[in-house]
Amino acid sequence: MRRSLEGAFREFAEARAGQLFRSACLLTSGDVHLAEDLVQETLGRMYVVWGRPAVRGGNPAAYAQTVLVRAFLAHQRRRSTGERPTEELPEPAGGTGGGGDASLRLTLLDALRRLPPKDRAVVVLRYWEDRSIEETADVLHLSSAAVRTRCSRALARLRDQLGGSIGEFAAH
Repeated sequence: MRRSLEGAFREFAEARAGQLFRSACLLTSGDVHLAEDLVQETLGRMYVVWGRPAVRGGNPAAYAQTVLVRAFLAHQRRRSTGERPTEELPEPAGGTGGGGDASLRLTLLDALRRLPPKDRAVVVLRYWEDRSIEETADVLHLSSAAVRTRCSRALARLRDQLGGSIGEFAAH
């Protein structure tokens, strides 16, 4: 039985690691090292509870996303005040030949980084993970009204930062 559980977990981890990493990159505003750490922490926590029927029998992918967001928020709470991101991003690998997509991606990640962690988590869950307001509220331990408020405020901040329309960035 133990081997079948480990095999099932291994299959799950291999199938979901990429999606978890992409979500973690958005949550961390492009900090791939922290994103990798969060994915490892998430998979470690999932391994511990994998034998529980509620995890395997329910929706383990959604459970993993919940664990990821909670690990991110916990990290934000205990983050050292001595470390701060810089205003200028380093030159991307390969020069500027990436075109508009790389510029757009960096602009969006920078705008996400400027949001408070819970607002960033709400935006990622609602618009990247396409979760409902109720699901987002459950993951973040908030009321549905609080999710709506945070979402509205976060989107307004993003619009302010991005000049009102994302279309102008997509054209570049």
